[in-house]
Amino acid sequence: MSDYIPRLKTLYKEEITPLMMKEFSYKNVMQVPKLEKIIVNAGLAEGMHDIKLLESVLEEFAIITGQKGVITRAKKSIANFKLRQGMPIGCKVTLRGDRAYEFLDRFISFSVPRIRDFRGVPMKGFDGRGNYTLGITEQLIFPEINYDKISKVHGLSVTIVTTAKTDEEAKTLLAAFGMPFRKSSQA
Repeated sequence: MSDYIPRLKTLYKEEITPLMMKEFSYKNVMQVPKLEKIIVNAGLAEGMHDIKLLESVLEEFAIITGQKGVITRAKKSIANFKLRQGMPIGCKVTLRGDRAYEFLDRFISFSVPRIRDFRGVPMKGFDGRGNYTLGITEQLIFPEINYDKISKVHGLSVTIVTTAKTDEEAKTLLAAFGMPFRKSSQA
């Protein structure tokens, strides 16, 4: 076991916690919202017919996150989509602890600025319970991905789950981590 502590975790303990205690008038350190987990998810309808595509996406997720993902399967049958219960329809990875802080650091520092025509992440990604979801149109924004080795360009979503009770607390927490939110005048 090494003594390595992720940069954002240190930032959270030393700077963000006191800042949020002062801003939101928390009486106890345990009330300060923290990063609970990060879920990286890709829904691939073509995965029903092409299992190799799902396996290549799992390999990409392992490169991006440093953790092996799982194939998600349909919970219900839907006749209109020719979908049967149990068919593979996507992939996901759930990151917790140090891996979540490491991924968030790389995501904010390197990947988000590589989004085409980037003007900041939208504010409408909050769900009302302190969680933030960002949809990404192509996996090529991650510098770890080799363009020549991908089989298909696909989108994915990154959900950042916090212990915040409100969206305002979650926005303050993510902004303190360095998340570049859009200015309110931009749509």
